[in-house]
Amino acid sequence: MKLYLLSLGAGLLVGVVYSVLGVRSPAPPLIALVGLLGILAGEQIVPIARRALQGQDIACYIRGNCADHVLGQLPGKPDKS
Repeated sequence: MKLYLLSLGAGLLVGVVYSVLGVRSPAPPLIALVGLLGILAGEQIVPIARRALQGQDIACYIRGNCADHVLGQLPGKPDKS
């Protein structure tokens, strides 16, 4: 239940931002896709910050885990499973 309430809260926040920016919902396709890209990229900020604070190499993490999460499995790249 907590996850649903958090999701609703995030949706309300996005709705407020859309209203301030003057974007109607549902957003036009390009605006919606850019928003989804922002969500995917934003999910990576906390793990990158943690690694940076721990003194770990973040470039390797970005090329590997972040790229796989944001871009999905790229053609020609060996499958990790």
